[in-house]
Amino acid sequence: MRNLPLSRRALLKGVGVTLGLPFLEALHAVAPASVLNPRRRRMVCIMTPLGVHSENLFPQQTGRDYSPSPYLAELGELCSHVTVFSGLSHPEVDGGHDSERSFLTAAPHPGQASFRNSISVDQVAAEQLGADTRHASLVLNTMGGSISWARGGVQIPGEGSPGRLFAKLFLTGSQKEMEVQLNRLRQGKSVLDTVNEQAKRFASGLGQRDREKLDEYFTGVREVEERFKKAEAWAKQPKPAVEAKQPLDIQDNADLIGRTRLMYDVMGLALETDSTRIITLQLQGTGLVVPIEGVTMDHHNLSHHGKDPEKLKQLALVEGAEFKALGDFLKRLSERQEEGETLLEKTMVLFGSNLGNAASHDTKNMPIILAGGGFNHGQHLGFDAAKPPPLGNLYVQMLQQLGLPVDTFASGKSSIPGFH
Repeated sequence: MRNLPLSRRALLKGVGVTLGLPFLEALHAVAPASVLNPRRRRMVCIMTPLGVHSENLFPQQTGRDYSPSPYLAELGELCSHVTVFSGLSHPEVDGGHDSERSFLTAAPHPGQASFRNSISVDQVAAEQLGADTRHASLVLNTMGGSISWARGGVQIPGEGSPGRLFAKLFLTGSQKEMEVQLNRLRQGKSVLDTVNEQAKRFASGLGQRDREKLDEYFTGVREVEERFKKAEAWAKQPKPAVEAKQPLDIQDNADLIGRTRLMYDVMGLALETDSTRIITLQLQGTGLVVPIEGVTMDHHNLSHHGKDPEKLKQLALVEGAEFKALGDFLKRLSERQEEGETLLEKTMVLFGSNLGNAASHDTKNMPIILAGGGFNHGQHLGFDAAKPPPLGNLYVQMLQQLGLPVDTFASGKSSIPGFH
């Protein structure tokens, strides 16, 4: 065997399958978060892509003794379980609507042709928490899109059908279908076995540095093998039983609120049955008229209101309904008990937008609220939008609240002042 350099572009081939080292090198083995923190903690991240009118969201007062804004009023008593952040943004994230891609990653300049995304905060959590549940994470939308990005900056496709999601979570297929699934998992394992053996033969002609690099690769292979084993084990376990029936998807693409509520219902079931602990949801923003009484103009047009009084009036009806639906989702979590706590106390729910002002495509002063998760809530934390702490600081705190040993995430290097 020739002493070949193991470059970052090196490939290993076996039985017609090729694995590139850069991907597997990133799959470093880590201790499961459940070992670090045995308490079940969960994360839900929701993004609405057309902004939120700040004057209807942010209270006029900061601190704890604030008067609820019109949108916060839709949450009712749950305001005590919510923190509102004004002034926050991601440094160097611009590009108008393109900033959707950086909402959970904080990767800079998403509108540029050279842009390369990074891993989203939910997937950092899923890498360590995912082994404890049947589904490492659920990536969802109400009409296309995804706010979840894998390590390496690859977008994870989102599921937009509550009916299909329900079936995936709770409906058991036939014995034949289960065998097909198990065979696929086993075939994937056998491919790894073959490539692993080929890699060991390849290593015999390498120098010390290259063998060290290949050891990193083996670590990645072992991690993938463990995932196969766990996936096979979950495939043999019965799915949780729920009393709810499989929902019928809403076919009207304009029905933003109905489609959102339906997805919230299935998300609630997923959290209650501990089918997953990590969920992302991208809401829709379309050029369609949302079927709400008093709304006659399309949602996108309303969000680009230019301070037109009639557009602002109708926009308040749409966004107010969004917050009412969110409030009902939070209420559902607050009414479920687990291990002496409510599910809301154990589930942090982030809601926000990539745009601070959709009318001008401004990415500063992003509308951000965080509910539940065991934080000390019930306040409005306001910051100077010209020089705020990075939103990534909040993401660091969220990961730490899940029990993960992290000190940084993207532009986040610390914590949000006044929040704990």
